Amino acid sequence: MQTKDLHSWNLSYSQARDCQKNLASKVQFIPLKKQPKLIAGIDCAFSKDGKKIIAAVVVLKLPNFTPVETTTASRKVTFPYIPGLLSFREAPVCIAAVEKLKTKPDLFIIDGQGIAHPRRLGLAAHLGLFFDKPTIGCAKSRLIGQFEEPPLEKGEYSLLTDKKSTKRQTSHESRATSDEIIGAVVRTRTNVKSVFVSVGNKCLLKDAIKITLACAVKYRLPEPTRLAHQLVSKLRLKA
Repeated sequence: MQTKDLHSWNLSYSQARDCQKNLASKVQFIPLKKQPKLIAGIDCAFSKDGKKIIAAVVVLKLPNFTPVETTTASRKVTFPYIPGLLSFREAPVCIAAVEKLKTKPDLFIIDGQGIAHPRRLGLAAHLGLFFDKPTIGCAKSRLIGQFEEPPLEKGEYSLLTDKKSTKRQTSHESRATSDEIIGAVVRTRTNVKSVFVSVGNKCLLKDAIKITLACAVKYRLPEPTRLAHQLVSKLRLKA
């Protein structure tokens, strides 16, 4: 599968931040045109010595989650650990694994944040722009934002919000803050910890929630990312 070439990965800290701010404005919030049939899950992990990063892509066909294709890739770690810039460490190897695909998934679910990110460009949103496909971020933990715990039953969710600064024109120009919806806290199994879902690209939050729940058939994680996580966990032990 071909991906876009949006920028160089050899960036300084300030250049990476500026890149995120620029790319965040390009994320598309549009309804899914059709129900996806081929869904790819992506996860990555670091080798035990921390020198390599491994990515796995698992493509499943709905409605029975039939395995279609699996690809993997491994790369040396070249970008330092900087909170908020993790996609510059992880995205290149994920792109390398996706470019090995012979099939073209209709949608990607990524173990990471979409726009639920300080600069609204987490790993799933970053990759979504490279793939130019509907993309969902489904993270195991919160990065930013406020929320109330959703009810304990499967299918329940609450909104994840963050304060957004907006300029208000007055005689003394001041700043007001308003809550911006950046994702949802979704209960994929009854009495089990929620996952944090946000738009990556080319979908709406309601689509992201619906697809995540449809793919969480037996476990907390959606089946595509759960299988990708299993695979990459095995590979990291051999790296």
